[in-house]
Amino acid sequence: MTDPQEPVRAVPYGDRAVLVEAADPAAVPGLRAALAAAPLTGQLDLVPAARTLLVVLDRPVTDLDVAALRRLTPAAGERPAAADVELPVVFDGPDLAEVARLTGGSAADLVSRLTALRLTVAFSGFAPGFGYLTGLPADLHVPRRPTPRTRVPAGAVALAGPYAGVYPRPSPGGWQLVGRTDALLFDVDRDPPALLVPGAAVRFREVR
Repeated sequence: MTDPQEPVRAVPYGDRAVLVEAADPAAVPGLRAALAAAPLTGQLDLVPAARTLLVVLDRPVTDLDVAALRRLTPAAGERPAAADVELPVVFDGPDLAEVARLTGGSAADLVSRLTALRLTVAFSGFAPGFGYLTGLPADLHVPRRPTPRTRVPAGAVALAGPYAGVYPRPSPGGWQLVGRTDALLFDVDRDPPALLVPGAAVRFREVR
């Protein structure tokens, strides 16, 4: 666990990677941007998560690497490397009314607010092509369902906590479903296979 007095903690992760932990999850995109702009020698990859950033090297980790990462300062205003993505969404999810109730407005109000947002893919996980989208205002943060569904269809647009997301394939899931899109989230024959990659900006466009 990170110490509030220590904004960035760095620990070796195997012999060729360092795990950087941020006290503030909102700092992770800026840390990633800082290392993308000024990479360590032999830096192969950066893998962001909710509050960590894995720095993968092509050589053994040194004490100097760890010391440099502990002094790392988030870059202001990450510039996404990926193109912006607009997702056409039919807002007819089975939890739309419940999410509207939880957020204190009508379903129409909720759709209007969601389509006005510019979200950002903070990191990927859970399933190939699943991007965790940040940028929801605090009053649109809703809890996960008390009972997860055993099957959520591909393309389901969902909310949970501070995140929005789109299920790339059928799977179990406990997020609140507000809509659906026919966008192809993951395709092994595409480069890159994932439509939603870290750093990309995402907007929802309502379709009927």
